[in-house]
Amino acid sequence: MEELVKKHRQEQRELQSIITQKKKAATKKTRKGVNDECAELERQLAERHNTESSGVTGNGHVHNAEALSDVDEDATPLKSAIENLCVAEKSVAPAQGKKPNRQKARLARRAVEQDAVTAQAAAEAASLPDLREIERLVMQKELKFRGLVEKDIRPDGHCLYSAVADQLSKRSIIQAFGGHEEVKPDYKSVRHVAADFISKHADDFSPFLEEPLENYIVKIRDTAEWGGQLELSALARAYGMDINVLQGDGRVEKIEAGVGESGQPIWLAYYRHSFGLGEHYNSLRASP
Repeated sequence: MEELVKKHRQEQRELQSIITQKKKAATKKTRKGVNDECAELERQLAERHNTESSGVTGNGHVHNAEALSDVDEDATPLKSAIENLCVAEKSVAPAQGKKPNRQKARLARRAVEQDAVTAQAAAEAASLPDLREIERLVMQKELKFRGLVEKDIRPDGHCLYSAVADQLSKRSIIQAFGGHEEVKPDYKSVRHVAADFISKHADDFSPFLEEPLENYIVKIRDTAEWGGQLELSALARAYGMDINVLQGDGRVEKIEAGVGESGQPIWLAYYRHSFGLGEHYNSLRASP
């Protein structure tokens, strides 16, 4: 009888622990159902204990051994069922008590979609030819073949004018600039030469402009607007020198001065893919 009492006390403690956990996990919506369920578990345990106790005599001997054996066999399944119900309650309760955050779900889906697009773009880029590397290799080959070396020019919007100024300085050419004494050419003075020449020969250049000539002249002279074909043509004619532009594909574009004997030409390197700002000009000098 003493062993049976100990067993009942142990089962009561275990049930109380399980009930405590279930009530802690309960929400406002599930609290009533949890309380009813706990009360039913307590009733079932008390009923089983009474059945087991009635099967034992006052002297501690078993009065109905077969009945007691049957009840003991049911004890373990009952305990297991209680624990399983508790675990299920814990797993379901948060889902019942908290609504899904739709905004977070949308953001998560969008992040996944963006990652997929980025991965696809990276895969496509990896399959494309490396234009920068191809341009670099072609330029190196042509420079070696023609006996030229590059003078790197800063990619700041003035590169065409700075490259021409570097070529002029190697020929010891000086010019008047801003009404002052003659000075060594730099990008500012070369810009002024291009602007003045286009302004004086407006009929030759205006048909190629998409804005008033006066505005275009201001951009050439006073801003960091990039130079191109028109400016090269103006500079070749203004200085009386042909300008050879070595392209990234190996071609040489020749801008003629339009006069008789023009002397040694100016050499520039033109890149389309090798610089972050886009198109770029470097100065080309004869190999030492």
